[in-house]
Amino acid sequence: MSSSSSTKRSGRRPGPTTTREAIAAAARRQFAELGYDRATIRGIAGEAGVDAALVVRFHGSKDALFREVMALPPAVAEAMERLADGPRATVGRRLAEVVVGMLEDPRSRAIVLGRIRSASSHPEAAALVRDTVTRDVGRLVAAVTDDRPETRSGLVGSQVVGLALARHVVRLEPLASLPAADVVEYIAPVFQHYLLGRLGEHESS
Repeated sequence: MSSSSSTKRSGRRPGPTTTREAIAAAARRQFAELGYDRATIRGIAGEAGVDAALVVRFHGSKDALFREVMALPPAVAEAMERLADGPRATVGRRLAEVVVGMLEDPRSRAIVLGRIRSASSHPEAAALVRDTVTRDVGRLVAAVTDDRPETRSGLVGSQVVGLALARHVVRLEPLASLPAADVVEYIAPVFQHYLLGRLGEHESS
């Protein structure tokens, strides 16, 4: 028992790679469920089974930890980049499949929800959300049209945020219980319109 207590106090546990991933997984979950302000280094360390000092040693600060664990997985960014390579007539459906797939995967969903929950109170989180819209979505829009790309990117981003909140945070029924394939069917035409459809005539050209 004394050996175990000593290990916990020193913040050591076998396998630095495994330990870092345990900390990252705990941080993603707490940022997703609590937001940036309410998530704490101590709480993240407790869930990961390590001393808080070890979290600081690995990541330096809560800000640095947030930036690291809230980065979208490379596979998601790569899937977004490939969307423009296919037929324009189906780009909305393919975007819907990427978005719904991202939200159905627990790891990437935690990242998206962590960003959204934190964005209202933490500048870094808000910047990450804006960066996703302007960089990842913006790159896709620019590849398929030169008609008001910033407006279209913002509309797509608002749909993604709204879907994530309604389905996975508010748990709005029947949306929350719909099969993923049905969600794709419903939002694909919306994305297609935002990407390539005719926008409101009241906007200046």
